[in-house]
Amino acid sequence: MNNTIERKTELKASLGQYLASIREDRGMKLREVETATKREVSNAYLSQIENGKIKKPSPNVLHVLAQVYRINYEQLMQMAGYAVTSKTSAHKPARNSFTELNLSPEEDVKLLEYLRFLRSSK
Repeated sequence: MNNTIERKTELKASLGQYLASIREDRGMKLREVETATKREVSNAYLSQIENGKIKKPSPNVLHVLAQVYRINYEQLMQMAGYAVTSKTSAHKPARNSFTELNLSPEEDVKLLEYLRFLRSSK
């Protein structure tokens, strides 16, 4: 039982680190994210999430950040400790498996094109 609790704690703690790495990967400053979210997520609040002071942001905040960063919303929900059952994520295992790579939209398209090519050559 303690392992389960510790694992959930690790996942929650890693949410902030994950969001910080995505933001840095996108070359965005905290204030730029605040502007991109139309002030739905303040730079101070995002800083608290990234530093682990806020471990379970609301689903709305996670949704806005997922849209701005162009990352998987369901994954953020899971990392924050929310129970997620989604038909879309169950039918798209490949997209979920590459979420950690922080692919740009262009890279995502190229990866899918390459996958289609590989499948067609069988």
